[in-house]
Parts: sequence; C-alpha cells; structure tokens
Amino acid sequence: MAVVGFDTATGDVAVAATGNGEVIFETLLRPSQEGEPQHATALLGEVERAAAAAGGWEAVERIAVGLGPGSFTGVRVGVATAQGLGLSRGLPVGGACTLDALGCGLGETAGDRNRLAVLDARRGEVFAALYSSDGERLWGPLVSSPEGLAERLAGLPRAALCGGSGAVRFRQQLASRGAEIPDDVDPVHRIAARHVCALATGPGGGKPGPGAPIYLRAPDAERWRERGTLKKAE
Repeated sequence: MAVVGFDTATGDVAVAATGNGEVIFETLLRPSQEGEPQHATALLGEVERAAAAAGGWEAVERIAVGLGPGSFTGVRVGVATAQGLGLSRGLPVGGACTLDALGCGLGETAGDRNRLAVLDARRGEVFAALYSSDGERLWGPLVSSPEGLAERLAGLPRAALCGGSGAVRFRQQLASRGAEIPDDVDPVHRIAARHVCALATGPGGGKPGPGAPIYLRAPDAERWRERGTLKKAE
C-alpha cells in the first residue's frame, strides 16, 4: 500500500511516500532565509513529487497528515490540505499526533531509554509527550513551561532521550534535570514524514477522516479577543 504523508505543524515542511513499509520518497524543507515557513508555497509541490515517486496518484491508497500540536496556522494548513486531497482524489485520510511522529524518530536511537518529544510552543512554553522504550505513550501530549517539564523529568527513575525544537531551545533547563539531548543538528530534532505515514496507517489510523487537530491551547487571535472583551467589561 502506497501512502503519501506530510506534517506542517512545525516550521518545516516534511513530506514522504512509503510503500509496503519502505520509504519511497522523503523530503524536509526548512523555513526560508527570512525565517518564514514554506507551508503555503511548497507543500503541494512536494506532495505531488511524493505521489509521482510512488507511481502516480493511482498507486496511492491513503493520505497521512500530522495533526499537531504545533503552529496553529501550520496545523490548519496541513489538515486542510489533507482533507482537500482526500476529497479530490477519493482517498481515505489518516491522522497522527506530531509528537508521536517525533517520538518514533527518537526511538531509532533511544535503545532501552524512555523518549521525550518536545516542541517549542512559543510564548515561553513547550508541547511535550513521554514514551516508553517500546513506543507506548506514558503521558501527554501537554503544554507546559520548560521549568514545569523539567520538574516532571526530575521525577523519572532514569534519564530520557529528548528531542525536538523545544529540547534545542530549552536545553539548559531540561538537561539540568537529567534529559539527554543530542546536538542541535541531529535529525532527531525534526519531524520525519515517514513516521507520520506509519502512524496514520497503524492501529487507530484507519478511522474515517484525519481526526481532530491537536492544538492544546487557543490561538493568539482568540486570546487577544478575550483580553479585549475583559478590558471592555472593566
């Protein structure tokens, strides 16, 4: 079964095509030189390249998409694109938690250690989830301050291998509580779309529709509206 999958919950555009468990095509586009994500400009082109590598859309049997948490806009772009492609191509769509995909990547080098997937959530916060050595999610996904997450780490019986943009940004806080964090350039800190493909076609990934986006908190626009309403009421 050929699957085309992608994730735009972070600043990257991660796209892959897999078939019978093997990676046929995979790419990762980082933000532009100006630091802007390329979700709106490059995603569809990379998806078409992935489908072509799989043998054309007639050979694709499923679309997989990362559901977040991550950038509110990025998650919306990814899920909307998957839904649109599913409708236009007549293909089922499966969703996967972005942190789960990051955790899968950590599992390739974690050995018998627990894995901690951490994404920079901005506003001085992180999105995080902890996984056992066999990939079972132990807690999360959650949104937390780096200090709060560090305290959770301090209570673990042994150090966890930690990866993701949040691990890079808040290395000092997390490492002080025993987290093992690879070098900033290590691939474990970025989402690999092949893991989105695997998760979206595994147990729980075959439900109709991609599933609900995972935001964990309200978007900035909603927060500002609430603040404005409260000020008017004062």
